Amino acid sequence: MITLYQTPMAWGTPNLSPFCFKLEAYFRMVGLPYQVKMAELLKAPKGKAPYVEIDGQLMGDSQFIIEYLKRKHGDTLDAHLTPEQMAVGHTIRRMLEECTYWYIVYMRWVDEAGWRAYIPIVETMVPRVTGGPVPLTALRQKMLGILHDQGTGRHNMEEVQALAKQDISALATIMGNKTFLLGESPTSFDAVVYSFLVSIIANPVDTEFKQYTLSQENLVRYCTRFKARFFANWKPPENQAA
Repeated sequence: MITLYQTPMAWGTPNLSPFCFKLEAYFRMVGLPYQVKMAELLKAPKGKAPYVEIDGQLMGDSQFIIEYLKRKHGDTLDAHLTPEQMAVGHTIRRMLEECTYWYIVYMRWVDEAGWRAYIPIVETMVPRVTGGPVPLTALRQKMLGILHDQGTGRHNMEEVQALAKQDISALATIMGNKTFLLGESPTSFDAVVYSFLVSIIANPVDTEFKQYTLSQENLVRYCTRFKARFFANWKPPENQAA
């Protein structure tokens, strides 16, 4: 049994973080048994969520964990892929995790409407993230500083949404009418694609970025198929943060 330590569930989804969500999706795709517990970042091997306990050891970083599990249990999802398909999957994963991710963060922490919707979620995880009480204003300022240093925080809302829409457009074009990202069979890259799309769509704030994503009919159909196949039996607990 793998123990998955992650951030709170929110907005009707298995997890607030696309990286935590990605890892849970992968477990379901390959049929690995797991249990979920709330992360305590002071105990996290890399200071971030998700992290897992496997064979009595803690391990951090969602991609490192997936690669470890591939070596341990075999690669049932990606073994059939061609080098070109692996390259496409890698490129999409990098785009979502290194670019689109920051646009999602911007919508939650910088945009005022997004921040107001996000506050109840942040309040549930602050003690475990910081090890003690920290004013939300201070936490937000720290995140704004991170976004500024990374670069996304230097842009205005219109500019960020334009960049985000370009990512979604590229993903929709590559997806085309395929059942999954790279063909008719799911791969580990689909765990990434699905988790990021849901992280955008589930946000209760109605942004141009969200509406553009919803306008990509092939991506919406993809999310419906993925959920029906791998998350049909998932239900949020009654006490889930809203």
